[in-house]
Amino acid sequence: MKTQIHRYLARLYDTIRSRREINVETLEIIDRSDQPGQTGMLHARLRFYDGSLLEVVEVLAIQGLAIVKARYVYHYQDAQGNLVFRYDNAPHHPEVASHPHHKHVGRQVIAADPPDLSQVLREIDERLYGVP
Repeated sequence: MKTQIHRYLARLYDTIRSRREINVETLEIIDRSDQPGQTGMLHARLRFYDGSLLEVVEVLAIQGLAIVKARYVYHYQDAQGNLVFRYDNAPHHPEVASHPHHKHVGRQVIAADPPDLSQVLREIDERLYGVP
């Protein structure tokens, strides 16, 4: 029987692999959803045509009936290594209303809900292709 985390990780895998224009440098999935504690993890490095890079880390757990991103980072940088944006839930910005969830845009830190990988890829598409 496929668990909730297993299905979620499979969806992330399918989302990444469906994007043929992206060079997948790293794609590591750890699925421990069949063990007590039901956890999972995804780490991906995705390179775009312009040399920009998205690094994704999601550490997953089950809380009640829901999947929780215990830790996440979606770090997008340009080809020169300059930060474009980063979503994360590191608890180092207590002043942000959505603490610990936030988004770095350049040097600015703003409130943000935890995004989904598809949402982050759409945000990058807007930047690269002008596609809303």
